[in-house]
Amino acid sequence: MRAFVLTAPGEYAVREVPAPVAAPGEAVVEVERVGVCGTDVEFFTGAMAYLHQGHSAYPMRLGHEWAGRVAAVGAGVDPGWVGRRVMGDTMLGCGVCRRCRRGHQHVCAKRQEVGIRGARAGALAEQLAVPVSSLHVLPDSVDAVLGALVEPGGNALRAARAAAPRPGDRTLVLGPGTIGLLVAMFLRAAGAEVHLMGRADDSLAFARASGFTDVWTEETVPDLPFDAVVDASNAAHLPALALELVEPAGRLVYVGLSGEPSRIDTRALALKDVTAVGVLSASPGLDDTIRAYADGSVDPRPLVAATVGLEQAGAVLAGERPAGAGPGPKIHVDPRTG
Repeated sequence: MRAFVLTAPGEYAVREVPAPVAAPGEAVVEVERVGVCGTDVEFFTGAMAYLHQGHSAYPMRLGHEWAGRVAAVGAGVDPGWVGRRVMGDTMLGCGVCRRCRRGHQHVCAKRQEVGIRGARAGALAEQLAVPVSSLHVLPDSVDAVLGALVEPGGNALRAARAAAPRPGDRTLVLGPGTIGLLVAMFLRAAGAEVHLMGRADDSLAFARASGFTDVWTEETVPDLPFDAVVDASNAAHLPALALELVEPAGRLVYVGLSGEPSRIDTRALALKDVTAVGVLSASPGLDDTIRAYADGSVDPRPLVAATVGLEQAGAVLAGERPAGAGPGPKIHVDPRTG
């Protein structure tokens, strides 16, 4: 089969590689859509921390936001899985440690991460092998485009829930990228008043076009009481600004990661009686994200600006915008096409 192989920072090729065979407990999926995200770009540039911590190494196969159809299953797997439309959890815990037994496989110290960590091949390929326990069935109303948005949506749903909005609460999301916009959509669906703060004119314009009228820059964000602030950015100084902007007794949610350490003053955290929550993974939010997409309470489809073939994946990772791309922040790859 054809697969996108990253061999070093900025060096890649689409290669013919052996097709996966389902091991016991696994399924082989024919991949239909893959989302390109910031983590993939960090591997492409060589900046991803896992490369320097020994969790990942080149050559590697990227792709963890995906949807497809089960083509084959291994020993011990119900053959009824064959033909089902699915997406998959990125986080694959060991299954036996204390964290896994408590349902926290997404923070298992020995976990693999599809297309990211532990040499587990990703979905930028025609086929993908994963444990059947990681699969989530997609209903007919959730097509491959939406299916490949479930994984980022799960992160965003968890962040929105961590903000604990009540109807009418005023919330602020820092960073109107894919995750930030998804967080804003889930907050809006929960009845919150949603504000967004960003920097680039095009992302701010897209946020407004997505129905968010309260869109600001760091210089123009109004002096209002924000009951919850979600940092979905990659700017090292914004976690501290989030703490500054949130109301006393409010909630802070950190779902973005910067390339260098961020600092907050924990004295302010305590003196403002603020609850701060970190969100790492989509895992606990995948099923509810699928339901939200299926019932239409959240529709992230406009986020996808373009879908390209496997041969164009390298250019997208390098920052090139596909010809004719729409204004959304997300690019999808269809590995079945050139």
